[in-house]
Amino acid sequence: MTDTSDTRPADSAAQAPRRSRLHRLMRYLPLIAPVLLWAVPCVVLLHTGQHWPLSVMVAGTALCVLGLVGMPLAMVRGHGRRQQDRAAIVGDTLLGTGWVLFTWSVLLGVLLRLALTLAGVGESQDRARVVTWAVLGVSAVLLAWGYAEARRVPRVRRLDVLLPRLGAGLDGTRVALITDTHYGPLDRARWSARVCETVNTLEADLVCHTGDIADGTAELRRAQAVPLGSVRATRARVYVTGNHEYYSEAQGWVDLMDELGWEPLRNRHLLLERGGDTLVVAGVDDVTAESSGLAGHGAHLAGALNGADPDLPVLLLAHQPKFVDRAAAAGIDLQLSGHTHGGQIWPFHHLVRIDQPVVAGLSRHGARTLLYTSRGTGFWGPPFRVFAPSEITLLVLRSPHPPTPS
Repeated sequence: MTDTSDTRPADSAAQAPRRSRLHRLMRYLPLIAPVLLWAVPCVVLLHTGQHWPLSVMVAGTALCVLGLVGMPLAMVRGHGRRQQDRAAIVGDTLLGTGWVLFTWSVLLGVLLRLALTLAGVGESQDRARVVTWAVLGVSAVLLAWGYAEARRVPRVRRLDVLLPRLGAGLDGTRVALITDTHYGPLDRARWSARVCETVNTLEADLVCHTGDIADGTAELRRAQAVPLGSVRATRARVYVTGNHEYYSEAQGWVDLMDELGWEPLRNRHLLLERGGDTLVVAGVDDVTAESSGLAGHGAHLAGALNGADPDLPVLLLAHQPKFVDRAAAAGIDLQLSGHTHGGQIWPFHHLVRIDQPVVAGLSRHGARTLLYTSRGTGFWGPPFRVFAPSEITLLVLRSPHPPTPS
């Protein structure tokens, strides 16, 4: 568990200019990323001393140019106003493929070539060709494995979470967490049903969905989301919006989840009572709601806690981990979040850290607040997960004073 409670103000001040520069750089990422993703592999695989036959050079360069041009065009047609699912699948797949090729072209293009040179293996052309085949082989294996990882039903991750203010009557409360299902262009209705079946085997008291249900409107993705209505919980099923809802008519998703029997916790709370003790279960809209322009939507923690006894422990649902700053200031006991996907395709988690305080797992913030960040149940965009497995999470809440056996 990561403990962030001892972070020094001086360190934060020193990191602020660095983060500001990184955020400015991120603004230009959509413009430079396609060029880097396809130009770097093209150079490393074809034009660094391999001396391939002309036909190979021409064909390989043409494929890279096709990826460079086709990827943004397909992404725009698939995720823009036209919302063409086939184009989105092509663009997303090219994005994931380009990222993997770029990553391993850089790593193996430098490290493997250096190792071969130091070991005195072969001539310069031989080493260059070994690097090319190694990059292509590693990328092919990772893409095949990553596709299988993205499409499978997530494994269940179980962990106990000790909450000092939790009453003895609530010891052992089972909380199932799914998040970032991202129903989208690839039809995953069967996958959705199997996820819900897995959740039902956990016999949870509380089932939570912390947002990013889908990419697209509720009307468009309804068939994939309907299995969520089959999820069972002994006490409640609760849901909060993610940022992707605000790209796709968020109120439609709130209404559909309500129709399916889930409690949309839009800046409000409910009480979970057991054994004479009470847990406040609160939820807030995603932070992007504040700029969405939708009337009544916004992340308002004070509103979510309005009327709650301040002496009771609080479980908060908030889509993005970075909301934990507000949660810690309010003395929240446990925040559940998603959003990061654990990076989804290694080493993208390093870029995620620019925007979020935590990528995955349980962490401490301030004197009281714990944050659990899920790696997500589905995937966004590229249908690959590389070294960032999806998950269904079962958190068992523990009291420091468990009930004594009768």
